[in-house]
Amino acid sequence: MNLEIIENFSLKEYNTFGVDVRARYFIAIQNEGELVELFSTDRFSLLPKLILGGGSNVLFTKDFEGLVIFINIKGIEYEKKNDLVQVNVAGGEVWNDLVQFCVKEGFGGVENLSLIPGTVGASPVQNIGAYGVELQDVFLSCRAFDTKSKIFVKFKKEDCQFSYRSSIFKQEAKARYIIVSVTLELRIHAVLNTSYGAIEAELQHRAIEKPTIKDIAHVVSDIRVKKLPDPATIGNAGSFFKNPLVEISFFRQLKSNFVDIVYFPIDDGYVKLAAGWLIDHCGWKGVRVGNTGTWKNQALVLVNYGNATGSEIYELSEAIISSVYTKFGIKLEREVNII
Repeated sequence: MNLEIIENFSLKEYNTFGVDVRARYFIAIQNEGELVELFSTDRFSLLPKLILGGGSNVLFTKDFEGLVIFINIKGIEYEKKNDLVQVNVAGGEVWNDLVQFCVKEGFGGVENLSLIPGTVGASPVQNIGAYGVELQDVFLSCRAFDTKSKIFVKFKKEDCQFSYRSSIFKQEAKARYIIVSVTLELRIHAVLNTSYGAIEAELQHRAIEKPTIKDIAHVVSDIRVKKLPDPATIGNAGSFFKNPLVEISFFRQLKSNFVDIVYFPIDDGYVKLAAGWLIDHCGWKGVRVGNTGTWKNQALVLVNYGNATGSEIYELSEAIISSVYTKFGIKLEREVNII
């Protein structure tokens, strides 16, 4: 095998929490051919495998006694078709680099997803979303390597079974497919979404009456910077918990007891609650516990102040889940994958 396999590899720089754990084996995949070669050998067939992109949605609680496969395939291509443009992006591209590229080229649809950490290949797994937009809104297809059949397959939007922060890649097909590229369908003449969160208020504050996709991207980026810590300075994985979905009947009971509860109406008889508000109202915002804690500006974000272990961060999340359930009767779900 011509592939470079590194043993006893530190993953500290490969997860945004900055947790210092090690992988028994590590490989950086630069092209599709290397994936085929890797899975054509029996050397690692019996070992557990972990596909890693930007490491922004994972919490390591221990060393990984297997093979970490880091997807580092690069490239962005696009094709215009009247008012639409299809953008094909390699899985190893940084998501926000893609957003900036699209904004610069005038391709509308992903501007609300500015500054979401992670790589393009990981975006369909989580069905990433922010400020009223989800990946599924612009997703056309993706190309993935099937680790069982050892061939490349195409997933159309309907194949991915997208739901709130989830997909087939996170459920029944978890760990089977390695996404090597994603194709998005964007617009030359964008339909802007300014109704979610603080976007509209910030636009008014800046006296922007006719915003462009560039304006939206800047506003969203500034809002996120104010709320969220930079992983390069303080280890974190962004939003640690999902915003819970509850039935309208249950929500009405909550609303009668907590009149200022933050919520977002959605279809199908459900309401989405702001997990950050729930955590804040349990007294967790800005609380430090040893080397970990919640961020001062956003209770939804758990942070590593420098020397926290993954187990410490996990234990904090357990305490938060317990207190939210006790006060509100809602069990929060982690958005971050626990390893």
